[in-house]
Amino acid sequence: MSSIEKHPFSLFLPTNAKWLLLGSFPPPRKRWSMEFYYPNLQNDMWRIFGLLFFADKNYFLLPDKTAFDKEKIVTFLLSKGIAMGDTARSVIRMKGNASDAFLQVVEPLDLQQVLLQLPHCKQVVATGQKSADTLCRMLGIAMPIIGESSEFVLLNRSMRLYRMPSSSRAYPMKLEQKANFYKKLFEENL
Repeated sequence: MSSIEKHPFSLFLPTNAKWLLLGSFPPPRKRWSMEFYYPNLQNDMWRIFGLLFFADKNYFLLPDKTAFDKEKIVTFLLSKGIAMGDTARSVIRMKGNASDAFLQVVEPLDLQQVLLQLPHCKQVVATGQKSADTLCRMLGIAMPIIGESSEFVLLNRSMRLYRMPSSSRAYPMKLEQKANFYKKLFEENL
């Protein structure tokens, strides 16, 4: 049987956060280009944000394009009030790869505890199918279609869960189309 893998990163929870973006779980360490969320160069999350906010898909890449620039990313997230985490705190990789399809969640995120630390947050964003599945099950709400949201109440706070397309290149959608979903999301709520 495969071993249980604990999440390698602390949650990124700026006190001014209005948004909480939640993925599933980081890929194996050998795929990281930095020690932060969405570390795989083959994942387009930071290209989506670069395109959306700076009209440059390479904005968050280091000059040699071999890694993402964690310092630039953190500065950006703080300025926009965006928190980051994953819906699983520990998993079993059933095939030893980065695919969400082969992740078994052993310990889910305690969303209520996280939101207690984010008093201004009213938007939770699932950045892929596995995170959306986990959050909908956790909250007991209907799965929104991609680009849409479902309302929920937690901690006496009316909130919305948004479901976005996966930023993984394995997801069959062009970068620009993915960025358009995020553009709509942030235009409605920034």
